[in-house]
Amino acid sequence: MFFGVLFALSAGLMWGLIFVGPVLVPDYPAALQSTGRYLAFGAIALPLAWLDRRRLRQLRPKDWLEALKLSAIGNLLYYLCLASAIQRTGAPVSTMIIGTLPVVISVSANLLYGQHDGRLSWRALTPALVLIVTGLLLVNIAELMGKEVAVDAWRYLSGLLLALLAVACWTWFPLRNARWLRANRHQRPMTWATAQGVVTLPLALVGYLLVCGQLALTQPQFALPLSPRPEVFIPLMIIIGILCSWIGTLCWNEASQRLPTVLLGPLIVFETLAGLAYTFMLRHSWPPLLTLCGIACLVIGVISAMRIKPEPMVVAVKE
Repeated sequence: MFFGVLFALSAGLMWGLIFVGPVLVPDYPAALQSTGRYLAFGAIALPLAWLDRRRLRQLRPKDWLEALKLSAIGNLLYYLCLASAIQRTGAPVSTMIIGTLPVVISVSANLLYGQHDGRLSWRALTPALVLIVTGLLLVNIAELMGKEVAVDAWRYLSGLLLALLAVACWTWFPLRNARWLRANRHQRPMTWATAQGVVTLPLALVGYLLVCGQLALTQPQFALPLSPRPEVFIPLMIIIGILCSWIGTLCWNEASQRLPTVLLGPLIVFETLAGLAYTFMLRHSWPPLLTLCGIACLVIGVISAMRIKPEPMVVAVKE
């Protein structure tokens, strides 16, 4: 139990770094950051794929196609939306929206897979959802009040919409991913993660080249392919690719093997708290009282929702 919680905490500390990258290199477009990160992840997966080549050969063409879909939506599109949202709204607001993932995933699973895993009581779930919405409103108000310059309403609103799209991507990803793993119990989860890393590499490479082409046409002053600050951009993408994409996933898998499933949901809060902590460390300031109240509402709401026990559905049988 102790080591399971420790691995989950480690995963949260790793994943929290994804909210820092866009803040450190705001002069790089979000699309360039997204494809650069997954180029690093794909390069890391290649030697791992060689070591696990025997099991990878057992995957069928439709499995590789599924891995491609998961990588495109759960990796590239998710991080593109998240990085764009952070650049538009600031890291705290985007971090808090992403922090609703445990509950959003629970609600989605409740609607789509209740007949398999049991359904959560909507009456018990509603107070938790109200707390989470309240927390998000408080953090948004605190961020808007803290702006020293005029806020571009359209830019801020588009950032919120992109953050919500990121939530949608990463709600679809774990449900679809879990469905594949349950249907292929003979495959190791680590082999499946490596397969996704392998298919991510060519996808990220093509995406990076397309982004460079688009920048060459629309922003000729942007020195391609790695400027304006390659000495910061390259190490940052490698660090995020290793720590967030690989080690974070490895730690989460280790935690999943040691802890009851009911405990895993609340522990995702570690990612949200780590992202907020890193952001305010970069700002060299403490969160304002309104933000702290929003964080408290979010954490309490998520933990309350995850503590609700699924109720088995009764299926009527015709005689």
